Amino acid sequence: MFMKAAFLNAIKEPLVLRDVPSRQPHDDEVVLRQTLTGICYRDILTRDGFFPRVKLPIIPGHEISGVIEETGDSVHDFKVGQRVASLIYAPCGKCEFCLRGDENLCPNKQTYGEHLDGAYAERIVVKASSLIAVPDGVHDADASLAACVTGMLYNAIGRVGGLKEGQRILISGAGGGVGVHAIQIAKALGGYVIAKTSSPWKSESLLKLGADEVITSDNFDREIKGRFSDGVHLALETVGLPTFERTLRSLRTGGKMVVVGNVDPEPVPLPLGLIILKGNTISGSISSTKKDVEKALDLTARGKIHAFSGRTISLEEVNTAFNDMENRKSLGRILIDVTR
Repeated sequence: MFMKAAFLNAIKEPLVLRDVPSRQPHDDEVVLRQTLTGICYRDILTRDGFFPRVKLPIIPGHEISGVIEETGDSVHDFKVGQRVASLIYAPCGKCEFCLRGDENLCPNKQTYGEHLDGAYAERIVVKASSLIAVPDGVHDADASLAACVTGMLYNAIGRVGGLKEGQRILISGAGGGVGVHAIQIAKALGGYVIAKTSSPWKSESLLKLGADEVITSDNFDREIKGRFSDGVHLALETVGLPTFERTLRSLRTGGKMVVVGNVDPEPVPLPLGLIILKGNTISGSISSTKKDVEKALDLTARGKIHAFSGRTISLEEVNTAFNDMENRKSLGRILIDVTR
């Protein structure tokens, strides 16, 4: 059976569409038939060579969900016809992190779209160890974003950030594909959400998504300190270098900054005095665990969060979509309908 797929053949080159045969699953794998997948900025960084271990040529994409069409002989926990979502990686299942339920920290994991063929295709072969059952009432778009976006954000804001009800949280890059969902997760956890965007035209949409305030100025730390003299309890940094220092300066004494995004892999300035004298903490947060994805899917099924997409495209439009994301012309996640 043949399918259409987008391939990254060379670093810093546009993706190329090809018709390729669907692969049969190995013993520990399943074949998923997909409808929708999302474009993550990490896919653009992969194209541009910032993940040197990527295996070329490869099908990019790691936002995976679908219906199981085939199972390998040793797969017993999932059945043909079942709806599932996938982690963005295949964990080893044997290391100390996997054994304690922190499989997102697995040093041996293989990432879809970088080490294993990914989601920019109608069918994808996935390790059974990556799968999570999708509950009733969850749409395809929500399922596809459950690991990379909403599950990742539950991990970052809820587990790593420890956001408490009534606490103030700053979200940088709030109009992007991560930011629009961070607003919803933070509100679901009871936070007071300050959304920072450099695109004023996105403000109304961010307020409708649940942001309590939207800030568009470059000197947003000063605006926050003018509004709340002691700053925010938690800051979610989704951008990196362009906003990092001002996000850090927005923290109150004893505040925490959780970093999940880095659009520019250059080093960031790190004013140590802020961290030492104010007792601030900076933490990284990577991906999601199965428990995070299950929690995100539960919040989705209960109507607390939903996938927010600016538009849905075909595979033929993927290079244009990459360009729009780089130039901040998109609001929310861009989804690919892989069946078109």
